[in-house]
Amino acid sequence: MSVRELDPVIHAPARLQIVAFLAGVDDAEFAVLRDAAEVSDSVLSKHLTQLQDAGYVAARKAASGGRQRTWLSLTRAGRKAFAQYVKTLEGLARIAQRAAE
Repeated sequence: MSVRELDPVIHAPARLQIVAFLAGVDDAEFAVLRDAAEVSDSVLSKHLTQLQDAGYVAARKAASGGRQRTWLSLTRAGRKAFAQYVKTLEGLARIAQRAAE
């Protein structure tokens, strides 16, 4: 296990929080995700663009309550990348724990 194995697309704190949130749901509306990540609309949009460009997040537009809303979800590739990211972190934590013993 090495820090170099951590996916740089996911590793940024805001993107990690976004991916972790989306990993726990089927999909989330933009405003809910924005509030969960505690970022502005523009910051969330920037991070979502990076995640979409990597193929990790998909967006769909749907009318709800008379308004157009954006729903976001992790793609299969995004779920796989997040699972690998978590596995790498767990491996690094085991190394640290053994070193501390």
